[in-house]
Amino acid sequence: MRAFLREIVITLILAMVIFILLRFTIQDYIIKYDCMEPSFQEGQRVLVNKVVYYFHEPQRGDVIIFWPPFDSEEPFIKRIIALPGESVEIKQGKVYIYKNGNVIELNEPHYIDPPRYTYDRVTVPENEYFVLGDSRNHSNDSHVWGTVPRQNIIGKAWLSIWPPSEWGLMSHYPLEE
Repeated sequence: MRAFLREIVITLILAMVIFILLRFTIQDYIIKYDCMEPSFQEGQRVLVNKVVYYFHEPQRGDVIIFWPPFDSEEPFIKRIIALPGESVEIKQGKVYIYKNGNVIELNEPHYIDPPRYTYDRVTVPENEYFVLGDSRNHSNDSHVWGTVPRQNIIGKAWLSIWPPSEWGLMSHYPLEE
């Protein structure tokens, strides 16, 4: 009987440790708006990796979940476009990054509609990121309210878990030059 109780206690402690570890490393997020279409759909549920950015800095093309730099009841989901210290400009349907004296036109996937707006060249402050929704013309993002401070980033969208037809790893296209 004593061995049986010890096994139950050990199992319960192990289950609690696993539960706590999971709560601190991943969380789920439900996409509430159409700002990331066609990449992600409203109502889609994703898992967020909350520890990945302890090991490396966010990269251009990463889809992140973050608290916007203004009061909001819900976190946002967007794609990182420009990194700290870079400049970004949007004109004539193209997104340009200025880095190390070079101008780079982002090589975005064909399914992203070109932006129909102009955004004057701005330099991204240190420890901040410029983010855009994949639905460029229907997204409340950095072209409207500015950059996202590093401390506001919750994590990187990692795995789509709902609906079942969308199950799989998230698309983080690299947007490299």
